Amino acid sequence: MSVNKVILIGRLGVDPEIKSFESGAKVATFRMATTEFYKNKEGQRVEHTEWHSIVMWRNLADICEKYVRKGDQLYVEGRIRTRQWEDKDGNKRYTTEIEGLNMNMLGGKKDSNENPSQAPAAPINDKPEKTNDSPNNSSAEDDDLPF
Repeated sequence: MSVNKVILIGRLGVDPEIKSFESGAKVATFRMATTEFYKNKEGQRVEHTEWHSIVMWRNLADICEKYVRKGDQLYVEGRIRTRQWEDKDGNKRYTTEIEGLNMNMLGGKKDSNENPSQAPAAPINDKPEKTNDSPNNSSAEDDDLPF
């Protein structure tokens, strides 16, 4: 068994770039920063920011196009994907991206005085909803844990 799952909470560094295909499908791409803080050996607070390339397809791309902007904070669940291509000189190039499968908008820009967008408040995902007759659909009573 193997697992390829990524969970990120961070802020967009740029507005999403949206591309539409002849088939009608859309893709949104953007860079997202996650920042961690820690103390070094000298006891000084250190900030480390990591930048992630995010790719969202179909309905998630539609939501990004309408509601997501630079500085917004997002929760993104997805998987790591590595693509290969040839550059103009014929050299093989690789890029690693996060393919977003679920997304939740957590808020706008830091210190923003604007009104919050009218974006959906519930988590958004790129998977069909479970039905009641799904074998994995459990009731709240089944989730009662003893600890």
